[in-house]
Amino acid sequence: MPSSSDLHDPTSPAYKKAKRLYLKATRTRNPALELDWSPFRAAEKKFKARFPPPDLSHVLDLATLDPTREDEIDQGVWRGSHEVEHTELSGAGRSTKAYTVPRIPGLVILPSFVSHEKQRDLIRWSLCDQARYPNETNLDIHYLLPRDGIWNTSLSAREDPAMDITVYPKATEGSRATEETRGPRQLVNNTPATPDNFSSISEMPKPPQAPSATVKPATSSELVYKLRWANIGWYYHWGTKQYDFTKGKGTIDPRVRGLCRDAVAAVDWREVYTDDEADWGEAEPSWTTWNETYEPDAGIVNFYQTKDTLMAHVDRSEVCATSPLVSISLGNAAVFLIGGQTRDSEPVPILLRSGDVVIMSGPECRRAYHGVPRILEGTLPPHLQSTDADWEPYERCLVSTLTTNTEDCTVLRNFSHADTPAPLRRNHRQKPFTSAMENDAGVLVDLYVPRKCSATNRLITSKDHASVQISIADVDANGRALSTSTTFALCGQVRSQGESDDSLNRLATQAGLLRNVWSYQK
Repeated sequence: MPSSSDLHDPTSPAYKKAKRLYLKATRTRNPALELDWSPFRAAEKKFKARFPPPDLSHVLDLATLDPTREDEIDQGVWRGSHEVEHTELSGAGRSTKAYTVPRIPGLVILPSFVSHEKQRDLIRWSLCDQARYPNETNLDIHYLLPRDGIWNTSLSAREDPAMDITVYPKATEGSRATEETRGPRQLVNNTPATPDNFSSISEMPKPPQAPSATVKPATSSELVYKLRWANIGWYYHWGTKQYDFTKGKGTIDPRVRGLCRDAVAAVDWREVYTDDEADWGEAEPSWTTWNETYEPDAGIVNFYQTKDTLMAHVDRSEVCATSPLVSISLGNAAVFLIGGQTRDSEPVPILLRSGDVVIMSGPECRRAYHGVPRILEGTLPPHLQSTDADWEPYERCLVSTLTTNTEDCTVLRNFSHADTPAPLRRNHRQKPFTSAMENDAGVLVDLYVPRKCSATNRLITSKDHASVQISIADVDANGRALSTSTTFALCGQVRSQGESDDSLNRLATQAGLLRNVWSYQK
């Protein structure tokens, strides 16, 4: 794989080869396809593109204001700008810089908030301590994992290859397992949690997800690179996208809890909400006491591979939708997008580097669409590179694939229930959200075209021919599905990996099938 610096140099052989492949792949691309993209989707596509390398000159990069990070920036090639509109808070501590973005009320950025030593400590914690029993990970659903965790087992295998055990799937003959079914993937559009619906959400059945019947045995070293998340605090049920309070509250490591509390306490919230006109609902704005009362009770460690993304989404599972959500970035740098209440708002791109902390707070920011469309390869800072043998496996993992992001928030702020002996105080009321499906532009539709083969669960690539049967529901004047539908069969060759949606939509557009349906919904 060519390095980032090669692809930034128009004279390099890698750049010239990538350009030839790009021109070949896009020769027949229909430019009209981009007209249907929402501003958020257009930004995601821009930063996801491998060639040409995305221009970061309009991306807020607060590290460029810090002379001590110049080596880190130069070594990583990727550079944003501090010219993007932002405001420095004067009330932060002398050793802490804090910034806001006027377009996103409630968003606070603390660059370099986590010390170099603590960054290493948190990376070790996330892999060794958090991604293991009793904390749930994405691998627990499908595999019978060693009790010490995948990472610790793989470390033992480095010393003795015989210790690289084979990990077997949970699904066996006769067991309850999920067979890959044909047809669209079922999307879960969860209802926002509020004090009003808390009881009904808590009582909602949350059965364990059945393990996949298609996963194969793998060694612990192989499974390390399939690790995607580890739970912190209250258990999150991915099938319903709600918290499962019946399991009780998991432990939050004192290091993480303390760091999150320190980050919130470092901000002078009077400056953040000087001209606060947001709708806090029935309750009074709670930011006045965050410095003393903020207490994280749930979170997740996200492990990103260099080609992973976190697509645009809104956090709707927390009963408290205004209290700060603290996000800590570790490892390679990433582009973070945050916009408004719909995907039609153009997002602000922010370059987050290792040690940076982002705080999302307040009713506008906490319900804003946000995502991570790009992990910037080759941006591991010098202080996370090897200086001793004990750190070498972590560096190898970070350099080759891994970026870690830890998010901690308050699920139940001042809200009591059977398992939480916290004092009762009503939070603000949330506006209802529809449960209908959305397309990339945030428009309600009854159509979803998968990116993966339903039989094998692998990505559709340029080597495949895709054949998709689509049933389009007839709708009434309000855009709601009736009991009748029309079925179309589409087939054709996929142009390149990750563009199966575009290819199929292009075929449908040429046939005159989908354009009117999508336009009708608008």
